[in-house]
Amino acid sequence: MSEVTNTERPPLGIRLLHALAKEPDWSVMTAEELVAFRDGVNRKRASRLARVITGLPDRGAAIQWREVELPDRRLRVRVYRPSPERGGGGADRAGLPLVLHVHGGGFVGTAVQSDWVNSRLAARLPAVVVSVEHRLIGPESPMSAAVDDGWDVLRHVVQHAAQWGVDPARTAVFGESAGSLVTALAAIRARESGVLLQAQVLVNPCVDLTSTMFDYASATQYADSPTLTVTQLQTFHRFAVPPGTDPRAVSPLYADDLSRLAPALVVVPTLDPAADHGRCYAERLRAAGTSARLTEYPGATHAFLSMPGVVPQAKAARAEIVEFLRDHLAG
Repeated sequence: MSEVTNTERPPLGIRLLHALAKEPDWSVMTAEELVAFRDGVNRKRASRLARVITGLPDRGAAIQWREVELPDRRLRVRVYRPSPERGGGGADRAGLPLVLHVHGGGFVGTAVQSDWVNSRLAARLPAVVVSVEHRLIGPESPMSAAVDDGWDVLRHVVQHAAQWGVDPARTAVFGESAGSLVTALAAIRARESGVLLQAQVLVNPCVDLTSTMFDYASATQYADSPTLTVTQLQTFHRFAVPPGTDPRAVSPLYADDLSRLAPALVVVPTLDPAADHGRCYAERLRAAGTSARLTEYPGATHAFLSMPGVVPQAKAARAEIVEFLRDHLAG
């Protein structure tokens, strides 16, 4: 694992936001309080004012909500498609690569918070990006529900590729934070189910929900980071893995077999309690023979890719993701 000096400081914008924020008492938060809290947070993240932090969408991409009809439920997805002048064409145009995206947050979060990066992927690859508005973690929906949502949407879109205007042979998955856990497991399921993936991108991944989740050096060093604290992670874990469930089933780090998976780009901000999750996962992928590129962004905090307005490193990370996906999704 990499060592990070204690002289690193979060960007000024992050420090100002942290100073102004009023955090709830995570250690005693009830299920009802969690639902009320996340509803309020998601309204803010989806607001126009939030664009100052989350960034403006690329004008070269069209964005719309769409509904995926699954056998036992319906899920909303946010679809990003290059505008016609960028090669998007109509809704039935075939041949564009597919990028299945899962936002971060776990018990909070909405696809809208990732408009900045997803619209740029759509416009600049070009590709169709489908971002899953999965069931958020809470008393009625553990982590396994979000994992199923991500996989079921991926499988649905691939199986109905013509309706979505995508080439199923050029498919990638891309997740942030808890969303990286969803997409990492989707990559494993894809191998086992014969769904062909060309790449996976995992940004500030949280891939260990077992009892070792908090045993990493980064969790101690950055326990009180401004965008993610160990106390928040403990609340996340409490709802994500109900008593009696096997946490290894939702912990990609402990998967039995990580060989023959799609090449991975693992993006790690250094000022992050979960930083060592990403480092360890990249090591495990490589040890299993799966190609894994690990890139660290010094001075960046957890969830930095969703906050380009206050974290300068987000632009460099986005450029790297575009280049990585373009290389692996080439016709």
